[in-house]
Amino acid sequence: MAEVTGDQMLRILSALGSGPRLRIVASLVPGRNYVSQMARDLQISRPLLHLHLQRLEKAGLVQGHLELSDDGKAMKFYEVTPFAVSLTPQAIAEAVETLSSDAERGEGE
Repeated sequence: MAEVTGDQMLRILSALGSGPRLRIVASLVPGRNYVSQMARDLQISRPLLHLHLQRLEKAGLVQGHLELSDDGKAMKFYEVTPFAVSLTPQAIAEAVETLSSDAERGEGE
């Protein structure tokens, strides 16, 4: 990511502000994986995993693709989207200048 807007920074920080979501991102660093296998690996229910993945996807940190297995079963694969966010006081000050009015009221999520 190049320069991050205030709204993007809020989405990213909010998405990463959870232990389970950090573990999900870390689990995808070696490569893509499908939901059922991730749920087993992370010992988390598939519905809860889906909620976390949706939050990460909305923030642009992961992306999902639906694929068909050889036996015709639909499988949702996820992978990390390359990202880099600089969290310096200056970067935060610049991002704040671009916050939408919804985000400033705490409604940006």
